[in-house]
Amino acid sequence: MLGVARRKLGFGLLSATRVLPAGSVLAKKFSTAAKEITVRDALNSALDEEMSADPKVFLMGEEVGEYQGAYKISKGLLEKYGPDRVLDTPITEAGFTGIGVGAAYYGLRPVVEFMTFNFSMQAIDHIINSAAKSNYMSAGQISVPIVFRGPNGAAAGVGAQHSQCYAAWYAHVPGLKVLSPYSSEDARGLLKAAIRDPDPVVFLENELLYGESFPVSAEVLDSSFCLPIGKAKIEREGKHVTITAFSKMVGYALQAAEVLSKEGISAEVINLRSIRPLDRATINASVRKTNRLVTVEEGFPQHGVGAEICMSVMEESFEYLDAPVERIAGADVPMPYAANLERMAVPQVDDIVRAAKRACYRSVPMAVAA
Repeated sequence: MLGVARRKLGFGLLSATRVLPAGSVLAKKFSTAAKEITVRDALNSALDEEMSADPKVFLMGEEVGEYQGAYKISKGLLEKYGPDRVLDTPITEAGFTGIGVGAAYYGLRPVVEFMTFNFSMQAIDHIINSAAKSNYMSAGQISVPIVFRGPNGAAAGVGAQHSQCYAAWYAHVPGLKVLSPYSSEDARGLLKAAIRDPDPVVFLENELLYGESFPVSAEVLDSSFCLPIGKAKIEREGKHVTITAFSKMVGYALQAAEVLSKEGISAEVINLRSIRPLDRATINASVRKTNRLVTVEEGFPQHGVGAEICMSVMEESFEYLDAPVERIAGADVPMPYAANLERMAVPQVDDIVRAAKRACYRSVPMAVAA
């Protein structure tokens, strides 16, 4: 596959420069009218536009071509760009991920799709030892502009081996950038940034969000739109407690904030967007305003994203805290298959509400309630 990509795209293209660097938006006038698009369509349009803008970009993975993607993210791309740039692979993650990393060594920009990030464990040596470390070990001589993308975290009824959140796993590794979108704006802007970035990016989507629709502005729909990596978004401003979340948990945090507002608690909700690099400045600025923090993630609690956020606040804003930090995470057990147990293993809106109330001293402590 690498040979085909090199032959068709040509080495002469490798010296071509990107039209726009990550984070760039041309100075244009945009309509403020909002349009709703699904996360699925946002990802599809971002892939389409980046493949159109840069012939070095190509997509590879299981069923991305003829079947148009297991979740239809690559719908229409095979017909438009052909089988040399939309490559159906065998069921061999270790094989096609290694091919992708090799293509990136040569200056191409592969987008490697995993049908689920649980399958990335078959290829984790290429992701960490080949992609993440090569720039450092080559003293900057080798760039690895590659994106690893696909659904991450719990879906519904798929059991312990297909329900893991890999945010903390990959965020642990120097040399990787780890992004996790929530809305259609996130998905579109962050995927464009990931494809344009000179370093390997792990792009963690959520299967249950693909069909969700979100309003987007004309600016977001412009082909030049791109979000900066490493910058969080304050989804809702508040003054009593800060809630950090990413991916699907952002929606839960916003629902919890709405419930809390009816009880006189003003919650500020931060959509992390970028797990590595982590926007510590935005988090700490919010905590210094609200004096309280609740972290939310669906992954395992030990050594998780929330633990890193808690430590950052302890190091930089400890004297501003008026209450102990609350951490909401998935249960510290393999994901159960039974639906009732699965729900208990994943954070729910009520869990976030109770944690925020504890932080605001509006309810009995967890130990007493238990």
